[in-house]
Amino acid sequence: MDLFEHQARELFEEHGISVPRAEVTDSPEEVRAIARRLGGRVVVKAQVRTGGRGRAGGVRIAADPAAAELTARQILGMDIKGHPVRTVMVAEPVEIESEFYVSYVLDRGAGRFLAIASAEGGADIEEVAATRPEAVARVPVDPAQGVTSAKAAEIADAAGLLARTVDVLVRLWEVLVREDALLVEVNPLVRTEQGRILALDGKVTLDDNAAFRQTRWGETELAPDDPLEAAAAAKGLTYVKLDGEVGVIGNGAGLVMSTLDVVAGCGARPANFLDIGGGASAHVMADGLSVVLADPDVKSVLVNVFGGITACDAVAEGIVRALDSVRPTKHLVVRLDGNNAARGRAVLDARAHPLVQQATTMDGAARRAAELAHTA
Repeated sequence: MDLFEHQARELFEEHGISVPRAEVTDSPEEVRAIARRLGGRVVVKAQVRTGGRGRAGGVRIAADPAAAELTARQILGMDIKGHPVRTVMVAEPVEIESEFYVSYVLDRGAGRFLAIASAEGGADIEEVAATRPEAVARVPVDPAQGVTSAKAAEIADAAGLLARTVDVLVRLWEVLVREDALLVEVNPLVRTEQGRILALDGKVTLDDNAAFRQTRWGETELAPDDPLEAAAAAKGLTYVKLDGEVGVIGNGAGLVMSTLDVVAGCGARPANFLDIGGGASAHVMADGLSVVLADPDVKSVLVNVFGGITACDAVAEGIVRALDSVRPTKHLVVRLDGNNAARGRAVLDARAHPLVQQATTMDGAARRAAELAHTA
């Protein structure tokens, strides 16, 4: 469950982390009034659950209330990476002296959290991490011990942050623990020319397993922006839209993640993450395929299933059902292995759909799906 920026900053304020004054609205006329209350010159920020808002034109400075209203009219209704802009946050501008990056994220493989911090925060933090990884500190955090003042000082020292950020690091950890978060991020955390430490932007991802404890946000507030993600959620599917052309369906998060990597290694980009689960039925498979095929960015689909609890013949029946109801125009490459794999392959052979091809290995299936996507 990803929160909007204004919801993340609400949590920050509750835990004593300073943020600029701001208000949220879906009305351009109200933006003008808010700008007056904030002193005239403001920053208008699209509220969507995705990064890259600035580069997409979703974050702009307005010189006065009239310009703020005009800017809001331009931003509201925008589509940013498939996320429609329905509200904007109007914030007071800040004179920045220096920018930092700080976050805590769950490291599932290590069974602990990881503090990630850098003295070079801002919009180019991804480039910094890629080209100069030594500029980004990664400090393991034992969840049983948490982030004390001493641990926060260790993180700040490793990243070259100001000593005054130590208190923010402690409070940010409190946000993560008390709000059942898997990720809390501030980018940028800034020191203003007046010497204040402020969180200018924030991202918080809550643990779906703790949704029963996070009822304050409500189902509507946390509903996916992307229509495909919303459709998948309504069907109980674990689906994430990505910026690629090869649709990916698998059973089990680990297998799907591996499949994404193999697709990328074949020179193509995955269009989504879709895990149909360990005991997926034909109905679930059909639902998943219908969601992936509804994505206009998808040029081919790779179904990679290793039968354990999931029987491959049930997966094949689901594919056949989806083919009859969705009537696809995109090629499917199917790799079935494990429980009832031979029966599953026989089901697909019997259907003999011209757009369905089978492969015996994951590498071979990914390679073929990439080729089909590039020639589509």
